[in-house]
Amino acid sequence: MKENKRDVVAAFDFDGTITYRDTMLPFVIFVADWLVSIWNFITLVPAAIAYLLGALSRQEMKERAITRFFSGMTIDELKSYGAQFAKKRLGVKLKPEAIRRIEWHKKQGHRLILVSASLDVYLVPWATLAGFDDILTSRLEVDKEGKITGKLQGLNCRREEKTRRLEALLGPRESYELYAYGDSRGDRELLAYADHSFFRKMPVMEKIKEI
Repeated sequence: MKENKRDVVAAFDFDGTITYRDTMLPFVIFVADWLVSIWNFITLVPAAIAYLLGALSRQEMKERAITRFFSGMTIDELKSYGAQFAKKRLGVKLKPEAIRRIEWHKKQGHRLILVSASLDVYLVPWATLAGFDDILTSRLEVDKEGKITGKLQGLNCRREEKTRRLEALLGPRESYELYAYGDSRGDRELLAYADHSFFRKMPVMEKIKEI
């Protein structure tokens, strides 16, 4: 009896994997402009020192920055900035080899999932246009009036949170075949979780056989 083939999933990190570098800093500057951003960064120096000394977690540091730059804005306002940023600025930050790999998975009919610690407000519009089937990101918390609180909704989407989100979305790991792409220690658990993992590189396309 012929064994049924498992569905194939391709999970991509974003910053440093699809892009050349981090995108959070360019986004906050896009929203706040340079002069305001410089002042905000200065006020965040004590928190940054505390983070480097281990007194603040990465999530706490991220929430301090979100509070400084976005607290009091409505989520609709920030989503508008996010859509503009995705359309006008992200294109020049993308690695051609990563885009080719994404397109290859699409042609094979694989399920594409973006799994990133970056913010939903600009990744959702970008990933939707890029053809991703699912988008798992860090999400901003909002209050009853739709204003950004400065906190994340749940956990920062990195390390074991990436695999937890995938499991919640897809169910048992053995039910699908997984390709994973990442570039940092924040992707270690995701890469270890996969059948085929690629760290800081994309496969040479000429050598790839279609599945």
